[in-house]
Amino acid sequence: MISFLYRSLPIVFGCHCRADRSFFFHGKQFPICARCTGELAGMVILSLTYAIYRLPVLYAAGFLIPMTLDGGIQLLTKYESTNFRRFFTGIFFGYGFFNLFITGAVVSYQYGYNLL
Repeated sequence: MISFLYRSLPIVFGCHCRADRSFFFHGKQFPICARCTGELAGMVILSLTYAIYRLPVLYAAGFLIPMTLDGGIQLLTKYESTNFRRFFTGIFFGYGFFNLFITGAVVSYQYGYNLL
């Protein structure tokens, strides 16, 4: 199971898996980088809370901004983000992105169902 995660998670997330941008636990590198780990955590949090609370679409879109800014500024300047900042901006991005995805799927289903 663990080897499956180490093979499949980098593919699913399109992760670079750089050691300097990854967390380590007991000397072993996580299968995905800190930012992708945050995205996965955000998706898991949303999966557990979506039935209880649905974030409005504009707020969910706003949750995409911190990671986009952090990664964009890092790409265009000499600024180097920390793994904890990558992780937390990844949580917001994963939560917002997955919220938009699930909401879109639900709305599409309802639209198609109402056509019948």
